[in-house]
Amino acid sequence: MSHHPHLLSPLDLRGHRLRNRIVFGAHTNNMSDDGLPGPRTAAYLLERALGGAGMIVAEPMPVHRTGVLTRGNFRHGSDEVIPHFRKVTEPVKDAGAVILQQLYHVGAHGDSDLSFAPHWSPSGDRSYHDSDGSHRMTEAEILELIDAHVAAAVRCRAAGFQGVEVWAAYHSLLDQFWTPWSNRRDDRWGGSLENRTRFSRTVIEGIRRACGDDFIIGLAVSASDAHDVTLSVESLLEIIALHDATGHVDYVTCGHGGYLDYDRLMPTFLFAEKLTAPVTEQIKGVVAHARVTSEAHVRTPENAEAIIASGQADLVSIVRGQIADPHLARKVEEGRAGDVRGCISCNQMCWGRRSRDYWISCLINPSAGREFEWGGDRFTRADSPRSVLVVGGGPAGLEAARVAGERGHRVELVEAAPQLGGQFRLAGLQPRRGQILDLLGWYERQFAKLGVEVRRNTFLDTEEVAAHPAEVVILATGSLPDADARQRWLPGEERLPGLEAGGVWSPEEVLRREARLGDTVVVYDEGGTWRGVGTAWALAEQGKRVILVTPDPFVGKEIARTTADGAARARLARAGARFLTEHVIARWHGNGVTLRSMLDGREETLPASALVMATTNQAFDPFPDSLPGKEVHRIGDCAAPRQAPYAFHEGRKVALGL
Repeated sequence: MSHHPHLLSPLDLRGHRLRNRIVFGAHTNNMSDDGLPGPRTAAYLLERALGGAGMIVAEPMPVHRTGVLTRGNFRHGSDEVIPHFRKVTEPVKDAGAVILQQLYHVGAHGDSDLSFAPHWSPSGDRSYHDSDGSHRMTEAEILELIDAHVAAAVRCRAAGFQGVEVWAAYHSLLDQFWTPWSNRRDDRWGGSLENRTRFSRTVIEGIRRACGDDFIIGLAVSASDAHDVTLSVESLLEIIALHDATGHVDYVTCGHGGYLDYDRLMPTFLFAEKLTAPVTEQIKGVVAHARVTSEAHVRTPENAEAIIASGQADLVSIVRGQIADPHLARKVEEGRAGDVRGCISCNQMCWGRRSRDYWISCLINPSAGREFEWGGDRFTRADSPRSVLVVGGGPAGLEAARVAGERGHRVELVEAAPQLGGQFRLAGLQPRRGQILDLLGWYERQFAKLGVEVRRNTFLDTEEVAAHPAEVVILATGSLPDADARQRWLPGEERLPGLEAGGVWSPEEVLRREARLGDTVVVYDEGGTWRGVGTAWALAEQGKRVILVTPDPFVGKEIARTTADGAARARLARAGARFLTEHVIARWHGNGVTLRSMLDGREETLPASALVMATTNQAFDPFPDSLPGKEVHRIGDCAAPRQAPYAFHEGRKVALGL
């Protein structure tokens, strides 16, 4: 008997049967080719259909030239997309999934760099995407956008989509009409509830007339309590009930956050799980026709089963969880939920890449976005199994060993430390980052199933590697902190001035509890990543007086792309940490530190009992360039110190090539 019976039960929408309650919800994957869906888009969505998702909602389609938001958006207002989308929708349906497309317009929150058009909004209010203002729509322009929504839905039907999801979430255009704060109109499109919902109701009624009774129409909304000006849950429920009464809306999906509180929109590990379940439970109480989907940090099959079993929703949207493991649904159906590779809620390669306008991927599943090249998250057996030695059990070595084992090679993984994971395990010891440790446990289980031999507490020297019977050697020995603690923005200094005074530590030594720190600790964070920010947070949580110094203009610059930087700074501030930005370490004195402003050169000396230097690591590769008789590959930090995604990527890539 399945442990997820509610999650796996089928559901009917407008005559279309969903094989389970798992939705791969709409999200911007930025994978278009010159505005058209190509092989990358098609394979990305097909992989999740093959993985068992019940319903897939494809990337949002801007309905109008004033709604273009990303470089990878599909072409708006053009029938050219229809034959290309046919190549996407037909394979997905053949794989057993129902497929829809989301239709969107961001209203005031547009991106002029991409649209080169004014942002159209109900009242000409400010953008919360950038510093621009917006254009107050005329009556004719409102009608133009209604027609644009309907025309986009008609194209979707012609392209083989079985429905559309009308986007009213995150304070988008429709939400801007709904919200009195952003809709100050005094005509038939503003004021009363009936007037404020006229735009969305007219759009949905037009889609129903144009696309027929067998066409699914979803409505995407979101909830947030970050600001009083946005819709309250009570107001949102009233609006949803009004739309449900028309009988045209087949499901309502509820997300979290929005443009005014962007860090909540794609919640990282800093937020709780199942964020919208309490709201979707209330939505279920006011709808008579529509089904209800809960999204936002529904991370695991257990989360999903609990939501549906408790009656808090009818469906669950698991997006990042199915980016991380596209076969989540199939594994659950086969009773293998323990084999699901769990999302670690980092946002580093999904939203992190999207925020820089690249196509998205995944830190722990580097095949995401490369399915058309790498064959997805499914591995063909090697024609000729080989003997493989992997030296080093950090992210690169773990993934290389796992994928080589999946492909039928004989694999031995050797790790010098008593536990697998390397620096990644240490990251899992930072506050709220236990999902990393869960992932390492997943690797241990996979190795046991695949027959990968794991040897811990084993350091191999050159002679031992050369004498090993394996024909392939994969070196994944990682990196070490810079022994000279050099600073990037003091390029003329070959070592930290005052290093000889002692009391200078690396983040690795701190997290391994090897550092003797005292009460007041200066953390110099040169990277703006969790290596420095997370270490400072861990120390602050331990009761240390933390002074976080960075050459960057703000703390956590490199994690800003994940939307986690603001929440991280807030946690640090509440824990009593002090921030000093745009400073470098002029000298360490053993009992204090002299800081130098990068802006005016002024220096300030502060007392401190220890200094933690989160600077660039140095590759650790103790082996010669070649090992006679061996096919040698260097991957991860031992090739060049970088962040974890590139280690996972290289581990998978090298194993696929064996």
